[in-house]
Amino acid sequence: MTATQERTDAELAALAERAGRDLEDASPLEILTWAAGVFGERFCVTSSMEDAVVAHLAARAYPGVDVVFLDTGYHFPETIGTRDAVAEVMDVNVITLTPRRTVAEQDAEYGPKLHDRDPDRCCALRKVAPLEEGLAGYDAWATGLRRDESPTRAGTPVVGWDARRRKVKVSPIARWTQRDVDAYVAEHGVLTNPLLLDGYASVGCAPCTRRVSAGEDARAGRWAGSNKTECGLHG
Repeated sequence: MTATQERTDAELAALAERAGRDLEDASPLEILTWAAGVFGERFCVTSSMEDAVVAHLAARAYPGVDVVFLDTGYHFPETIGTRDAVAEVMDVNVITLTPRRTVAEQDAEYGPKLHDRDPDRCCALRKVAPLEEGLAGYDAWATGLRRDESPTRAGTPVVGWDARRRKVKVSPIARWTQRDVDAYVAEHGVLTNPLLLDGYASVGCAPCTRRVSAGEDARAGRWAGSNKTECGLHG
């Protein structure tokens, strides 16, 4: 696909609002096919490499699609391994974004273990800022957000307007449950992070992620012991 014509913010916002209504009951593949057709090379997928479900779906809709991964410097080895495996076996173009500062440079400027003392600042430096820079060349980006993951995500539209980044935000599996995800993984043999088989229900940076106990919310292992529930990428 070739790059599409540039659209104004108002045009993109109106397009997102209309698509959010029209595609509410569409399948993830239909939603991604729409996004690929409308935005072409100005569309990408973001992945934390917890699993490759959205990347797999997007590759079916748009072979060779850009898959953007944030390497914060704090990832589990299993997460980096999942990224490398996705790049090797799937028909996608994995793009790795890194923060402006290495972990050592951040430690020198802000002190060691900023993630323990000020996790919001750490996420802003190592996730939010790199993603905003990395998305500069795109009009739309896809995420793996699901409404069932947490109360803060319950209202996630399948297509919406990301006013802060001035991008169309596509969440093709927003209406899926964990059971739907598991079924898709089983049917298509999709790559998943090995940590999901080791007690982790949600995988983020190693210092801020723990295993969850039976009956806990899937994201209870993220920033445990704090009031933080989101890294800032999604509001």
